[in-house]
Amino acid sequence: MPTLLALDASSTACSCALIRDQLIVQRFEIAPREHTRLLLPMVDEVLAEAGVSLGQLDAVAYGQGPGSFTGLRIAAGVAQGLAYGADLPLMGVSTLEALALAAHRKWHARHVIAALDARMDEIYVGAYHCLDGALTVALEERVMPPSQLRLPKADHAIEWLGIGSGWQLLSGIPVDIQAALAQTLPDELPAAEDLVRLAATSWERGARGSAPHEVVPVYLRDEVAWRKA
Repeated sequence: MPTLLALDASSTACSCALIRDQLIVQRFEIAPREHTRLLLPMVDEVLAEAGVSLGQLDAVAYGQGPGSFTGLRIAAGVAQGLAYGADLPLMGVSTLEALALAAHRKWHARHVIAALDARMDEIYVGAYHCLDGALTVALEERVMPPSQLRLPKADHAIEWLGIGSGWQLLSGIPVDIQAALAQTLPDELPAAEDLVRLAATSWERGARGSAPHEVVPVYLRDEVAWRKA
């Protein structure tokens, strides 16, 4: 099992987590516009609690998106600085996959549609089948108006769980998908605890991350500035 640190600032929450020998130390705080102030102290706290130095890490993971453009850049920048300083690789992890894993881990959901509010009347969305902590993609992550959400025909008879802030726009979701939902959890936010679990699984499967200078947040939307109506 690798020793990994993960950071996330993709939403109104700021979080940091470290995994070592299957044990996780984490910090999570909902603090809009406070990510820059909170993230590095959180890193210091989890390293100290775990008794681990930066040099003992195998890699640093970060929430690569989708999510808040500013938050993604903050997490990527801090992760990049830590990785450069300790000569470590970086591992980007999808925030939608982190939400799906949280739904599977905490509510035992087998089929999850993770959605985040993308503003401008759109959502970031991806769908996943979950089994024993592993995710299989049913719908590749993308950005779209809620009304355009569709699932593969083979998945129409499945009972789904919806998670993430995108489900605050439930009324705009097609009625056939609403009918397939067992539950929605619109207040759940991505957390580094799930990012670090996904990064550890990827590491055990042979992924070793990339060089710090290759950090590229995943915006999904080409426009990274607010479009006025």
